[in-house]
Amino acid sequence: METWTEIIVKREDLDELNHVNNKEYVGYLEEARGDWYVQSGFSFEMMRKHDLGTVVVNLTITFLKEAVYGERLKVKTVPVRLGNTSFDLKQEIFNQADEKITEAMVTSVMFDRTERKSVPVVKEIACQFN
Repeated sequence: METWTEIIVKREDLDELNHVNNKEYVGYLEEARGDWYVQSGFSFEMMRKHDLGTVVVNLTITFLKEAVYGERLKVKTVPVRLGNTSFDLKQEIFNQADEKITEAMVTSVMFDRTERKSVPVVKEIACQFN
């Protein structure tokens, strides 16, 4: 399942070079993953109800172009690999001109919040990888 999330760059997202600070992209990607979980049928709220969560164990980001204040960005999130307890999502950010400005690969682990350990990926998420 592929999802798209729109982000509008806020003034507080900018750094001293007057473009989006690199740390803000991590937040944009997280927001888009949250949307992906909602559309998968297993949102962060649903995870909490089941005493589960996801933990990012690896995040690789490549910055291709800058983003600036007021720009409307689109984040594409696509599942690419399913393991037993982990999965990878590929994320790309596009600017208003539909130019790819950022690429990311995120590995997450399904996590039991009480036991504090990894558990198998829930079926609602796993079925998105078919």
